[in-house]
Amino acid sequence: MFQRNLLSDADVEPLGEGVFTVLEKVGILCQNQEILKALETAGARVDYDLEVATFPRKMQEEFVEQLRREGPKEGDGGPVKFESPPLPHLGTQVAQFFYDYERREVRQGNRRDFIDLIKLGDVLHPEVPVGHSLLLTDVPPLIEPLEAAMLLAEYAHQPGPAFAWNVNQVDYLIEMGEIYGLENWFTWGAICFAHPLRFDKDVADRFVRRVRANHPAGLTAMPVAGITTPVTVAGFTVVASAEILATWMAARALNPEVPLTGSMWGGTMDMRRGEVSYCSFDAMFYSFAAVEFIRRWCGKTLPVGGGEYCDAKLPGLYAALEKAYKAMTIAAFTGRHPPIGGGMLEEGKTICPVQMLLERDLGLGVQNYGRTVEVTPQTLGLDTIMEVGIGLRGSYLETEHTLRHFRQSLWLPQFIDRSGWRGFEQEEALLGKIQQRVNELIAAYEKPQVDPDKLARMREVVERARRQLLP
Repeated sequence: MFQRNLLSDADVEPLGEGVFTVLEKVGILCQNQEILKALETAGARVDYDLEVATFPRKMQEEFVEQLRREGPKEGDGGPVKFESPPLPHLGTQVAQFFYDYERREVRQGNRRDFIDLIKLGDVLHPEVPVGHSLLLTDVPPLIEPLEAAMLLAEYAHQPGPAFAWNVNQVDYLIEMGEIYGLENWFTWGAICFAHPLRFDKDVADRFVRRVRANHPAGLTAMPVAGITTPVTVAGFTVVASAEILATWMAARALNPEVPLTGSMWGGTMDMRRGEVSYCSFDAMFYSFAAVEFIRRWCGKTLPVGGGEYCDAKLPGLYAALEKAYKAMTIAAFTGRHPPIGGGMLEEGKTICPVQMLLERDLGLGVQNYGRTVEVTPQTLGLDTIMEVGIGLRGSYLETEHTLRHFRQSLWLPQFIDRSGWRGFEQEEALLGKIQQRVNELIAAYEKPQVDPDKLARMREVVERARRQLLP
């Protein structure tokens, strides 16, 4: 287990003082009148012309004390037993680009590739709904989630919800879900600041509706050291924590009973190339320091973002192992092992089916750590031990006991060669094998029998939204 305490006791107070100063002197920009009014009622100072709210020190101190009284939730100290992360699946990735390994081509998200992803997920993980994995760039943005929902309804046996990035899309998606037979058929996705300290209109409007519905509220924080926060770990921690605290105060000002949540996805920039990484060694360190401070300062435990975002641009073992190392590092510093990934490349911008199947192979390996030891006469195998003895006349490989138990006992990856990496030709053959399996799964897809009247009525909702939302 790595060192889980990066801060000394003496560090917590000056960091907290820094948060108080930032929110008292700088505050947040918020492009939503309802949030600003609620914050003003709760004690904030609001400049409606500038759309800026600042927070008196006493207001902040009382809120932090309230969080401490609420105390950590059960299990916030980390699970006693290893909890196996779920296998990668096609859910709400909403990638902007599609990587076609067969053609070695990166394309903008489109209907054709999204349909293939739905087919793949439908066959690959029928027990888990298929979701909004790819952004449709060939339709108007305001209508995009509705068009994605139409494809999910038509092609998926278990259609997951579409991601509503604009609050005006929500009611249409709810109506479409009611026609199909699914309640509240949409997902809010992440709530993100425009760092630093800016709550833009689209995000703020969604935040209000989410909080009013008593949906857990918080910030999916993605601050970048040296760009949206100071470059030092201490300065990063202060600004990132100020954003999270302000989000929580806004949520409770709107709804005093709303549960509070959030996560930390800290990033750093390669100063030579100008690229931002959310999985580099320094980026992970920034995230661990920030969540530790928040836990020790106000008693709230936040997860560090999972293994999904990696720097790799191409599919392969390098990308999979980059994600696996990131996920294991998170587990070492926080006590919780996140999923390895969901087939994405380029810090979450691109999705690749071949990469996802490769990561499922690794995910099955990680799930070994969640097993318990079964001790029975059958697993002890004393008769077999007596039979093999000191092994001069044979080994356990030849026994019926091994034949009977090896599938339940060993990691048997479908694609990964356990003998180790032997060069680029071997890896290219591996990826080709996975691509063949992707093609086989899509070919095995059978379209669900969906009531055409339902689909027609859902299409009417989309066309009404098109008339009402588009200029």
